[in-house]
Amino acid sequence: MTRIDATFSALRRNKQTALIPFITAGDPDMATTADLIRTLVDNGADLIELGVPFSDPMADGPTIQAASERALAAGATLEKVLQLVSEVRRNCQVPLVLMGYYNPVFRYGSARFAEDAAAAGVDGLLLVDLPPEEVAEISPLLKDAGIALITLLAPTTPTERMRRLAQTAEGYLYYVSMTGVTGAQKINPNDIRRAVEDLQGMTEVPVGVGFGITSVAEARAVGEFADGVVVGSALVKIIAEYSHSEKLLPQVGAFVASLKQGLVEKTD
Repeated sequence: MTRIDATFSALRRNKQTALIPFITAGDPDMATTADLIRTLVDNGADLIELGVPFSDPMADGPTIQAASERALAAGATLEKVLQLVSEVRRNCQVPLVLMGYYNPVFRYGSARFAEDAAAAGVDGLLLVDLPPEEVAEISPLLKDAGIALITLLAPTTPTERMRRLAQTAEGYLYYVSMTGVTGAQKINPNDIRRAVEDLQGMTEVPVGVGFGITSVAEARAVGEFADGVVVGSALVKIIAEYSHSEKLLPQVGAFVASLKQGLVEKTD
């Protein structure tokens, strides 16, 4: 059983929703990112999505775009992200999922990436700009390496396509809570609930929800029905505000702990 599968299985037994924080690797630098990952884990993160910085992050709103720019300016590369994962993995067994765009992986080399990512301890990969029809070059390599290729589904995804993708999903499904870019709009939990419950009826793979969950109240509302809640932009804003302050880790830890406490209180 993979780390992702084991984590969701344990949470389901305890009727809990996974807290999945997102941070951009290398923002403000790699050493601080390692400290941030440990802080996320210490304060209740069940899985962690690490953004791989890219110069044209078209699915991301201004907050995460700025984080990518800061990370790239500080020298972040895909190779350094994998080195970071390897370092963190020495004393951390929380599932780590890389989230980003296909260009850095393509330039790195798909076969080399799958091998190096597995050796580093990567559990999953989410490529927001690679449609399912074009994954053939990398998906067999990832499968052989034991890395789940996470599928994104949107409110605009037709039902039959959603059903087809749900049946072949790995790790967990990432349901995008709204149209548009990350962190740019308010979510409607009632609309999301209907879509997620339909999706849960199509698959046994857990369903996580992200894009637009910015507060404890929103996380709690979505956590009532989703298997996982992804919080990114709100966390990245805290990192941007306190990146050069000794308050950074305490501020991040307090926010993540409050999110986790809301999910622990799940009533269903």
